[in-house]
Amino acid sequence: MKSLLIISLITIFTAYELYAIPAFARKYNMSCKTCHSPFPALKPYGSEFAGNGFVLKDQDAPRYYAETGDPELSLIRDLPLAMKLEGYLSYNEGQTEESDFTTPLLFKLLSGGAISNNLAYFVYYILENGERGKIEDAWLMFNNLFGSELDVSVGQFQVCDPLFKRELRLTKDDYYIYKASPGLSKVNLTYDRGVIISYGFESETEIVMEIINGNGIDEGISGRFDSDAYKNLFGRVNQGIGEHFRIGAMGYWGKEKRDFDYQLNETWMAGGDATISFNKFELNAQYVKRNDDNPLFQNPESEAVSKIATQGAFAELIIRPEGDDSKFYGVALFNWIESDQSDLNYKTISGHIGYLLRRNIRLTAEINYDINKKYSRFGVGFISTF
Repeated sequence: MKSLLIISLITIFTAYELYAIPAFARKYNMSCKTCHSPFPALKPYGSEFAGNGFVLKDQDAPRYYAETGDPELSLIRDLPLAMKLEGYLSYNEGQTEESDFTTPLLFKLLSGGAISNNLAYFVYYILENGERGKIEDAWLMFNNLFGSELDVSVGQFQVCDPLFKRELRLTKDDYYIYKASPGLSKVNLTYDRGVIISYGFESETEIVMEIINGNGIDEGISGRFDSDAYKNLFGRVNQGIGEHFRIGAMGYWGKEKRDFDYQLNETWMAGGDATISFNKFELNAQYVKRNDDNPLFQNPESEAVSKIATQGAFAELIIRPEGDDSKFYGVALFNWIESDQSDLNYKTISGHIGYLLRRNIRLTAEINYDINKKYSRFGVGFISTF
């Protein structure tokens, strides 16, 4: 235990994470606190900023674009860049009773911003787990089309982004129901390619629709990314109720095909989400019910087809004792999945604490307990963004 403590202290000064696009703070000469509490978690103002194509409605950044003499050319003077380098010391990961320096676990090079009026982009390149690099998030956003509240984004993104953004969570532990895929199915609520269409009403109602390939973001074959002729659909309705509460409902439907026409799986999902948010605490909750009618892609004429039902949820409590000025913060996260496919069953509870040395530098410690397998894992880290 003594050696683990020594290693933990060393890791505080060796494991670190660079996140978000601090170029936005430099562009507008403002604190990270304006949009985040703590980073990378977004405040309502930060969500509005992102939804507005990374532009503040009440001010323009001076000399953001290069003056080329061509009014039809939108050329950013200084390309906004950020980096993320993430490392941890973990103990008992995978029930090994061993400590492990997972540094670097992940490296990201990120860029994003407004290209012109009502047009923005976001992209990052990632190296993870020692594997070769790839692009994950990469999209163009057309904001306030036709002078309305209609937004359209096209590219690669996470299907769950209109629900809760996995990339902005404070814990290392994940929102596992978004990742669950029974059998051989490639359908889940993480990364995919397609288009997002959203519209906001003055009643604080937002409607989002996604049209996606439905097979993730694996490498293309012969110039094609979609592995079949089907497109999948995702939809969500979100309603704000007062200043501190919102509730939403989501649905997903799609098909995916393997090598032969009879190897077809149809998937539907339905669920609800809610957020209660005050200055000192925030409670987020998500439930998803999923049914797959042939996720093993069996031949219905020669053998019994295995239908698989899956359901799951997570609940997340974020506590900031002094609101936006808190140096300390804490997070409790509960994950639960129950499925006809037993290896998908999952139930964990996580506790995470952090301390902000500066607005853009924080120390973290996290412990996770697997309720089904009855074991814990522990990790520490140092997170910085600039």
